[in-house]
Parts: sequence; structure tokens; C-alpha cells
Amino acid sequence: MNFRLLSEYHIDIKKLIKIAIPILLAQVAQNSMGLVDTIMAGRVSSTDMAAISVGASIWLPLVLFGHGLLLALPPTISYLNGSGQRHRIAHQVRQGIWIALASSIPLGLLIYYNDFILQLMQMDSHMAQITRDYLQAMVWGLPAYLLLVNFRCLNDGIAKTKPAMVIAFFGLMLNIPLNYIFIYGKLGVPALGAVGCGVATAIVNWSMCLMMMGYSYFNRQERQLKVFHQVIEKPNLITLKKLLQLGLPIAVALCCEVALFALTALLLSPLGATIVASHQIALNTSSFIFMFPMSIGMATTILVGQALGSGSPEKAKNIAYAALILGLTITVITAFITIFFRYEIAAIFVTDEIVISMATGLLLLAAIYQFSDTIQVVVSGVLRGYKDTQVILYITLFAYWIIGVPLGYTLARTNLLIPNIGAQGFWIAFVVSLTFAAVLLFYRMRKIQSLNDDVLMARLEKLK
Repeated sequence: MNFRLLSEYHIDIKKLIKIAIPILLAQVAQNSMGLVDTIMAGRVSSTDMAAISVGASIWLPLVLFGHGLLLALPPTISYLNGSGQRHRIAHQVRQGIWIALASSIPLGLLIYYNDFILQLMQMDSHMAQITRDYLQAMVWGLPAYLLLVNFRCLNDGIAKTKPAMVIAFFGLMLNIPLNYIFIYGKLGVPALGAVGCGVATAIVNWSMCLMMMGYSYFNRQERQLKVFHQVIEKPNLITLKKLLQLGLPIAVALCCEVALFALTALLLSPLGATIVASHQIALNTSSFIFMFPMSIGMATTILVGQALGSGSPEKAKNIAYAALILGLTITVITAFITIFFRYEIAAIFVTDEIVISMATGLLLLAAIYQFSDTIQVVVSGVLRGYKDTQVILYITLFAYWIIGVPLGYTLARTNLLIPNIGAQGFWIAFVVSLTFAAVLLFYRMRKIQSLNDDVLMARLEKLK
């Protein structure tokens, strides 16, 4: 029995790796675009580089909210695909188009009319103007980005993750020459500095969107789904309500998570540039490593949804544990690298020995943080496969905002519990809050898995 179970885990892990690697590489390409923007704008001036950084802190929480709404599609589509109801997939995708377009309007208005946010940040007027223009250029690519996500969710839902990877790398390759043209003023185009990054990004988003839609139209397997058979489909309130019930908690959780890290940087800023720089090094490192478990979590959602769709809760349970085994195995490796090469990692970012010394201490905490982070993101992927998304929101809000922020502020900025310890206080709080989240989410997963098969399948049928 044990040998059979180990064999099943081995097979499931191979499936997870096959689906997760393209997701991981697509994430690397997407994040590299932001890195390229920062580097190329930095060659114009530090103000342009800073404007992009500030702009991203406004852009990301809002765009990820729209992205999160559409993340209801992969578990829904994978369930329909696994249950032999492929004829219903096209309807879900067309309704996703309405979510993408409708959410673009309020999100776009918030991004375009960003003066009130910039005023709250009390920025230098010149940098504020560059940031404002940069965001107003970026916003024209917002509908394209959300439509791209919609059709990427279609492909992810039927376990075709390679197209998004290829298209993301195409976007990265296109982004570099477009940045060169618009930032520095080539081919008769005026030099726009950081604003040129916004123009280039909007063009890249439309290019990637059209490529993803084109692939979905011409690919033989997807043509059978007849997504484009009906160009415009009226909004279906029942379907939209079900998708939003799944997607809204994901959207709020994503937005709050990004806002948490932005708030942490703001709360540390009065303590000086050295502390903020060391915190940023640890945060950038952990953000890069986070792409590994996040990719596994997204792959897990797809395979759990397929297993449940085929009427096999036991298979879904095996996939969940295979994903945890894979995620924690990778985490052991990344934590080892973080601990034993922490000085070299910090030295990649800065040459200041004081900052490097402070960052190495934070990287030790970041290594511990990775274990809880892996468990919570993989289990969240499992729960999305079970279409149990509201609990993710409640646990995330409790762990981060009820435990994490107050504890982090107390340790970092006050002497209430111990003499204040600066950035380390927030990283200790991250470890504590993520451990709470991991334990609570794991408990919820076990509770869902313990349901009678008939009760579980009836619950999923109501949500499809």
C-alpha cells in the first residue's frame, strides 16, 4: 500500500513539475520586465527610476485586484474539463471578458486620476509629475492586461501553461527595444524618460493580449471549445455571481498582501535609508524565491480541479500532498542557499558593508519565512481547486493585518515588548503571521478533505 502511494506521489509530482515550470518561467519573464524598466529608466536619472518604483506601488495592488477576480476561472475551467463538460468552458471565458472589461473602468480611473494618492505621499513635485504621466501612459494597457489574464486562465484551466510562458518571453524581448525607443527618443520619437516605459508597457500588453487570443483561436484543441464561435455574449448574472464569489476573495487577498509589504516599507522609512535598504534586499530575495512555491500552487489548483471534476476526491487529496512534498523539498534547497550565501546575495544589491551586514541578518529570517510561505501558498492553491476561496481571504486578513502588522510595528518601532529592533521586527512578525496562516489553511484543507465524497461533490456542483 505504501509503495503504491509513493508511486502515485511520484507520478503526481512529475505532473506538477510539468505544469509548474512554464508558469514559473512566465513569472520570471513578467518580473524581468519591471527590472528592465527600472534599469533603463535609471540611466536617464534617479528621479525617473524612483518614479517607476512609486508608480509600481500604486499600479500593482490595483491591477492584481483585477487579476485576482479572473483567478476564479482556472479552478472552474479545470473542473469542467475533468468532468467532461468542456462544452460549458466557452461560456465561462466569455463571461470572464465582461469581468475584465468592467473591472478595467474603476481600476483605470483610480490609476489615471492618481493625484490624491501622490499628494498623500508628499512627493517632490517633479517626481510626482513623472509618476503621474507614467501611470497615465500605463493605464491604456490595462484592459489588454486583464484580457490577457482571462485567456491565460483558459489555457491554464486546461493545463496548457506553455503558451503563456512563450508569450511572456516574447513580451520581455519586445519590451527592451520599445523602452529604448521611447525612453531615450529614437526613430524620431521624443525622449520620454520613465514615461516611455509606460508607453512601451501598454504596447507590450496589447501585443501579448493579441498573441494569447490568437493562440486560443487557432489552436486546434481550443477551437473545439468554440470560445470565439459567438463574438459577443450577453452578461449572465448567475455565472458572473458564481465567478465573483470565487474571485473576489482572491482579489482582496492579493491586494491586501501587496499593500502589506508597501505599508511595511513606509513604516520603516523614518528609521533611515540603511534600514529600508536592508529590508528591500531581503524582500526582493524572498519575492524571487516565492515564485517557486507560487508556481506549484497554481499548478496544484489546476490538477486538483481536474481530479474533482473527474469525480475523484481521493486523487485530489493525493495531489495536494504531492504538491506539499514538492514545495517543501524545493524550500529546503532555497533556504539552504539563502542561509549559506546570504552575504553574496546582499552584495549583489549594494556595496555598503553596513547595509550588507544588516541584510544578512534579515536573510536568515527570510530563510525561516520560506517554509511557512510555501505551505500557505500551496495549500491556498489546493483550496482554490476545491473552490473554497473565502476562507483564504479571512485567514490572510487575520494573519497579516490582525497579527502581522501590529506585532511588526510593536517590535520594529516601539519598546513595549522588547527594545525596538527595526526591520527585524517586521520579519519576525512575517514568520509568526505566515505560520498562523499556514496552520489555519492546512486545518481548513484537512476539514474539506474529510467531507463525505457525496457531500463534497454536491458542494462543488453548486459552485460550477
